[in-house]
Amino acid sequence: MTLLDFTIEFQTATPELTEDLRVEAEDRLRELAIDHNDLTGAAIAVTEPSQGDSYIYEARVVVYKRPKNLASIEKDDTVEGALKSALAAMERQVRDEREKRDRPWKRPDLPGNPA
Repeated sequence: MTLLDFTIEFQTATPELTEDLRVEAEDRLRELAIDHNDLTGAAIAVTEPSQGDSYIYEARVVVYKRPKNLASIEKDDTVEGALKSALAAMERQVRDEREKRDRPWKRPDLPGNPA
């Protein structure tokens, strides 16, 4: 897979999501895709909840990954904090899933492996 095959969609009505944050998010997600063929794309959404909530922003990052998609949602009082936390959580999830995939002898859900 080339990096051109890895598409990233942004959805936000928040003007606080600067171009620098978009570029950083794209770079971090594309870094996960380098030398791997399990990621096919990603979607990022940043929303502002209603006025009654104690936090201000919610960032949702979804990675389209084989065999199952992954999602992370983080809330913070800044767009940058919410987005960076969601990206960090996503990076952890992708690494954990790859580690599980690469070590089938440690997976109790496969036949022949002890529980």
